Amino acid sequence: MHWFGLFKPGDWLIVALGLAFCATAFPLAWRAGVAEKAIVRRGGDVFSELELSRNRRIEVPGPLGITTVVVDQRRVRVAADPGLRQYCVRQGWLSRPGEIAICAPNQVSVEVRGSKQTYDSLAY
Repeated sequence: MHWFGLFKPGDWLIVALGLAFCATAFPLAWRAGVAEKAIVRRGGDVFSELELSRNRRIEVPGPLGITTVVVDQRRVRVAADPGLRQYCVRQGWLSRPGEIAICAPNQVSVEVRGSKQTYDSLAY
């Protein structure tokens, strides 16, 4: 801790400005608005766009069988999938813009979209 004594007033100013920038930029970077719809894809193509304001259940045919997608109370989930590992089913409820569940073996995915397009490592 003896290195704190080596800091000069200008160093503390740079640290304070850096922390203020990070605190301001963090919420702005992940601002995507309210979840409005779910995009269901099959084989990379859009199969259905589901409004989250309306509860419903759809069945999406894939190479392995039927994947069941459920919308309930402004959230969406993959309720059933014929894949072995069930990773997309284990994702649970998706309710924030940018969240996605991918059922890779059956080539089905569900993505939540908001009023603004989000950016993530896949989109980048």
